[in-house]
Amino acid sequence: MKSIRVIFVLLFAGLAGCSQLAPLGTGQSEQHFSGEYVRKVELGYLLYLPEPYKKTEPDSWPLVVFLHGSGERGTDLAKVAVHGPARLVNEGKQFPFILVSPQCPEGVWWNPEDIMALIREIQEKYRVDSTRIYITGLSMGGYGTWDLIARYPGFFAAAVPVCGGGEPKLMRFATETPVWAFHGGKDNVVLPEESKAMVEALTKAGGTANLTLYPEAGHDAWTETYSNQEVYSWLLSHQKGKK
Repeated sequence: MKSIRVIFVLLFAGLAGCSQLAPLGTGQSEQHFSGEYVRKVELGYLLYLPEPYKKTEPDSWPLVVFLHGSGERGTDLAKVAVHGPARLVNEGKQFPFILVSPQCPEGVWWNPEDIMALIREIQEKYRVDSTRIYITGLSMGGYGTWDLIARYPGFFAAAVPVCGGGEPKLMRFATETPVWAFHGGKDNVVLPEESKAMVEALTKAGGTANLTLYPEAGHDAWTETYSNQEVYSWLLSHQKGKK
């Protein structure tokens, strides 16, 4: 088990000198202030390093970040490996990339700032190729995947959201990240129309997005997706700065 404690320092409302009242004035005037707002983030996560990582020279490695669904939230990291790539690792699967699978705290959804803080921590500690960082997730993690590529334009080399959704209007910010989305055609938990709307919005905005629908599948679109070697080959074929 790995855990992370990250301190954010953000520009926020200036607190220095708050004991002194500003001069009273009328009308509208230009002002400026800055200060520090500190927030601690703590996340547990599963870390997978490929066997060759320890044997090779200090080369950089691709990084895949996997976001689980709502049922795996909490503090028991074993739950993170119930589905997806983390489960496959436990079953003996070997991947040619670093895999990071964080756990979302109980009662909340994925916070994009928290995920980015974890990624930066991983980049500092391990030999990560900054041009080959990928994001994927299922259900709640699918929503998180769509959200991250919009809020951090161009950061991820490619993304695979599974049975997720989000705000189509945000896709105008996500055009630099190629997307391959997956959804079950008979999903009654997250309707397939959610993925369709996101893919259509991203394509209309000028991005690259494809959707694979499993006609007979329900909400579990992830088992078939993450068992498909073509998905990983597609992810790793993308690199920022290269067409």
